[in-house]
Amino acid sequence: SELIKPYLGSKYKLTEVPKSLIFYMSKHSGPVNEIEWCPVREQSHMLLSASMDKTVKVWDAVDTGCCLRTYSCHSCAVRAARWSSCGRRILSGGFDSMLHLTDVETGKQIFSSKNEFRISALKFHPAESNIFICGGFSPEVKAWDIRTSKVLRVYKAAVQQTLDILFLPEGREFLTSTDAVSRDSADRTVIAWDFQSAAKISNQIFHERYTCPSLTLHPKEPVFVAQTNGNYMALFSAQRPYRINKKKRYEGHKVEGFAVGCEFSPDGTLLVTGSSDGKVFFYNYHTARIIRTLSAHKEACVSAIFHPVLPSLLATCDWAGGIKIWQ
Repeated sequence: SELIKPYLGSKYKLTEVPKSLIFYMSKHSGPVNEIEWCPVREQSHMLLSASMDKTVKVWDAVDTGCCLRTYSCHSCAVRAARWSSCGRRILSGGFDSMLHLTDVETGKQIFSSKNEFRISALKFHPAESNIFICGGFSPEVKAWDIRTSKVLRVYKAAVQQTLDILFLPEGREFLTSTDAVSRDSADRTVIAWDFQSAAKISNQIFHERYTCPSLTLHPKEPVFVAQTNGNYMALFSAQRPYRINKKKRYEGHKVEGFAVGCEFSPDGTLLVTGSSDGKVFFYNYHTARIIRTLSAHKEACVSAIFHPVLPSLLATCDWAGGIKIWQ
């Protein structure tokens, strides 16, 4: 992309809050569950989307706003899709319990496997590009190796569903958020795991009676944020014992049972989240104050993600099947 080229050699400048709509992309016929920019900087004009319409799409979301390719390997809703670190493959999982690793150019499946449960979360290991973790409608979370097409390790939690997975830096530990909320407390809502031994490090991280549909890591500081169904985002230390920061709460947006995603800007200054009323909220990470809201969608906005290279480009998606690009 000619638009991205000038930024490749330079340092990421301060993130600005986008003001205007550039592209509205509406080829999906069902809600969009997840979007992700291609992690390869030179190819970061490409945006991946996973939808309830059973498809995964790749878009040129920087230059043209066109759909480049549609992948229809799933027979049910696609709940999770991720780029591989090389940007040449897409890992997807859905309610058909199938896992597919698809070659972006040819559209052929490099790896396909039937999982024992419906899939709702996928994450590649940050240091080992052939390994990913898969969670969903099951008490188990699994680590897979693409090279052998086999399960490496199983992590057993006394829960019904894994909502999100977050690797901590270097990948020695990871967190899962679950739907385990009892009447008196919410132990096991966020669980920390040792990746190698599959041992639970802690399940006493978040004590409020809300599930956390998404987790995100700060790009520079050892902290992470959990989106909660209490209509606020909570801040935690990303180092043991993963204590909550009781002085900071990011509130104002609405979650209301949607799997609303949240993310930091690449420079770490802003925290952005979708909202079930269709808005996008931008918070100052340090003060937890709302900087601006964007009336982005008519239906629930479930994801808002900053471009990794271009300082103010933002992609958002909604429950009506639309994707919008803002600058």
